[in-house]
Amino acid sequence: MKRLCLSITLIFAVLATTDCLPGPMDGSDGSKGVVITVYGFSIMKEPLEKSIFPAFAAKWKAEHGSNVSFITSFAGSETVTNQILQGAPADIAVLAIERDVDRLVQGGAVKNDWRARPGKGIVNTTPFIILVRKGNPKQINDFPDLAREGVQLIHPDPTSSGGAQWSLLAIYGSELKKSEAASGGEDIPKATQLLHEVWHNVISTPGSAREARTSLETGYGDALVTYELEGLMMTQAGEPFQVVVPKATIFSEHPAVMIDRSLTPEKRPVVEAFMNYLWSDEAQQAFVKHHFRSVTNDLFNQANPEFVKIELPFTIELFGGWDKAYPDVIQGVFINQIKTR
Repeated sequence: MKRLCLSITLIFAVLATTDCLPGPMDGSDGSKGVVITVYGFSIMKEPLEKSIFPAFAAKWKAEHGSNVSFITSFAGSETVTNQILQGAPADIAVLAIERDVDRLVQGGAVKNDWRARPGKGIVNTTPFIILVRKGNPKQINDFPDLAREGVQLIHPDPTSSGGAQWSLLAIYGSELKKSEAASGGEDIPKATQLLHEVWHNVISTPGSAREARTSLETGYGDALVTYELEGLMMTQAGEPFQVVVPKATIFSEHPAVMIDRSLTPEKRPVVEAFMNYLWSDEAQQAFVKHHFRSVTNDLFNQANPEFVKIELPFTIELFGGWDKAYPDVIQGVFINQIKTR
């Protein structure tokens, strides 16, 4: 009965995404060309729909004389991955964490060597920052300040959001990186204590990074740990928030992958072409325009003066990759030691 209920729940979760599937973006019925279905983690919506899809469609039309249109669905990375594993009709997935791609491989949805693509399959990156209300009334200047009494933190749910998992690693890893810089050794107890104390101040756990941002916008909480681009988008729009740059923080890395499971021989060449386009100069510059960092050319990143400078940056390799970061930190520290208390 539990398995039946779980299956029904997941089916409804997949069906619910049809609200996000408006049909081909060019307004056609798809009968005169190819329709590519892209599932992505929440913050990928703007660069894909506003810049990359239209540019690729125009390029394909000019070179091949046929139409390409896109259907999209965006949610938390874990949610998107679960939907695809349950049969959602994705051709491509752009996800927040490599671990979700590995789950798709294990589930049989992905059979290609996705790490053989440029950047080992990583299409863009972004550092994690702290977003606070304008004027910074709680005087939050680094991750430890989020643990102070009276600070209310919005944090996406690590069970549905890849961004939430990056955030946990940013907070925990910041203490490892700072202690390593100060003494040459990683202070694991201090990192664990900080993550525990920060989580004590979490008052809301929305399902994705974008939903968490919306919660802060509507008046909940004092701060949010999130992707740099979320903070830059809000301040650029004149919203009453400001970005706080931690002394040490993680750069998240986002993989793009082709879903082989139901891809037809007729459709595959177009999907392959779009996958390759994601690492083209044109697409990488589009990512930078929307405040993601390019993985192919740092000159593109230097062209965006709004990008913050991190004193002690680190990546998932600080933890030994996702194969160690998830069991050791997300599972071992957060789930087993913090969330269960």
